[in-house]
Amino acid sequence: MNTTMMQVPLSLNHLLERAGKIFHGNEIVSRLPDKSLRRHSYADYYRRTRALAAALLGLGLKKGERVATLCWNHHAHLEAYFGIPAAGGVMHTLNLRLAPEEIGWIAADAEDRFLLIDDVLLPLYEKFAHLHQFDQVIVFPFSGAPVPAGFANYEALLAAADPDAFDYVPHDENDPVSMCYTSGTTGKPKGVVYSHRSTVLHSLVAALADYTAVRNADVVLPVTPMFHANSWGMPYIAVMQGAKLVFPGPHLHPDDLLDLMTQEPPTLALGVPTIWLSLIQTYDASLKVGTPNHGRWKLPPGLRSMVGGAAVPESLIRAFAKHGVWIMQGWGMTETSPVGTLSYPRAKLQGASENERFRRAATAGTPVPLVELRTRGEDGQDQAWDGHSVGELQVRGPFITGSYHQAGSPEDKFTADGWLRTGDVASVDAIGFVKISDRTKDLIKSGGEWISSVDLENALMAHPAVAEAAVIAIPDEKWSERPLACVAFKPGQSATPEELNALLLTKHFAKWQLPERYEVIDAVPRTSTGKFYKLKLREQFRA
Repeated sequence: MNTTMMQVPLSLNHLLERAGKIFHGNEIVSRLPDKSLRRHSYADYYRRTRALAAALLGLGLKKGERVATLCWNHHAHLEAYFGIPAAGGVMHTLNLRLAPEEIGWIAADAEDRFLLIDDVLLPLYEKFAHLHQFDQVIVFPFSGAPVPAGFANYEALLAAADPDAFDYVPHDENDPVSMCYTSGTTGKPKGVVYSHRSTVLHSLVAALADYTAVRNADVVLPVTPMFHANSWGMPYIAVMQGAKLVFPGPHLHPDDLLDLMTQEPPTLALGVPTIWLSLIQTYDASLKVGTPNHGRWKLPPGLRSMVGGAAVPESLIRAFAKHGVWIMQGWGMTETSPVGTLSYPRAKLQGASENERFRRAATAGTPVPLVELRTRGEDGQDQAWDGHSVGELQVRGPFITGSYHQAGSPEDKFTADGWLRTGDVASVDAIGFVKISDRTKDLIKSGGEWISSVDLENALMAHPAVAEAAVIAIPDEKWSERPLACVAFKPGQSATPEELNALLLTKHFAKWQLPERYEVIDAVPRTSTGKFYKLKLREQFRA
């Protein structure tokens, strides 16, 4: 017997057509550099995106060629998400927070032909322009200033193109649509290339009711950068559902985000823990009578929030819950499109205590549909799903990469039987909740026993005086390694090592697991994607 189903390829073009025909009255809002708001309808977005595709073809773009973007989160970047693949090209998001030399190396490695860049980022471009020659640099006049001579004007290109005469470039569902490079903290960054098929499947899965649950009536605020892991796939999901999008532009300071949330109240917001931590601290401080910002902001009632990119402390989840905001933690990587697991309310936990629900919310959650996972021990054996046995987290699925652009499938990243080696150490319990213990390179081995730096960090950040904390390993003659805790305190507050250790003991840490010493720092250094950059701390505290 043969199937009777049509063989219709999965395609981002279908999502774009759907948005233009069905959701044409819905809205996309972008915050500009001067903090004013620019509004577009989905009908405007549809025509502009098709005009971009036509303009790129007019410039000579060939199927499979890369078009790089160096942009903040705004409507033109969203146009690139769909317009570049509509023209048969591959959108390559460049991370504007990387060093210029690294951006240039990545652009050269990807062999980017065109660059679409915000005018406010041209000074950054000038610092790496000598490292890679683009055929054409297209400047989006984000600030409203005139586009400098020698560059193409994004708005002029769109105005000269005819969106009605544009025809989609034929494609297979396995053709590439976008690419993103890994953070490269343990070597050169590696390119991950996504397909029409993988992107549509990821969007359908992530949009399910237990996960992001994006609805047409939602107002979505993606604070997660569109230049990192495709903003967790939210641009695709929101367009698929026709949800209102509110883009923050370059304004990511807590005051600015709270102003925007008050002005354009979101029902769903996405961000990394470090930004959300400073946001809730700023908001809580404003609630005190007599403070400069008292009464200035209002967190939207019933706001849902997806937070990921690094471990989310339970204390942060509780801090938002006090205001009726529930944080859902997710785990993923550039290699996983990126949503791999999400922590959502499970029927099994309906009768659980409040403490148990918060404990589960602070885990990485359970694997989403189509993602398989296992934990492999050092002996090469799968670990039991008992909540205690730990091993390297390994995953596979239709939106998980099986190789890297140019670099192939190195043995340290992929197993012989085709699973992605994530480099995360984790345990999985009987109902599938994943608890990330650490990165393999961040685990502390003291006297032959493992200590989780993540567990120590999350416990320390529960202290009311601690703004943030990072724990690293330092050499020890007797025990091989011991933990060093680097702590940043909230303004005007402090705590002694004895007080911090007393807190850890109440969190069920054994005495031998307590930090060997504490260092007070102004702030924990961060990577370009907002994660704690422990390599910098290791360099600072070598001895």
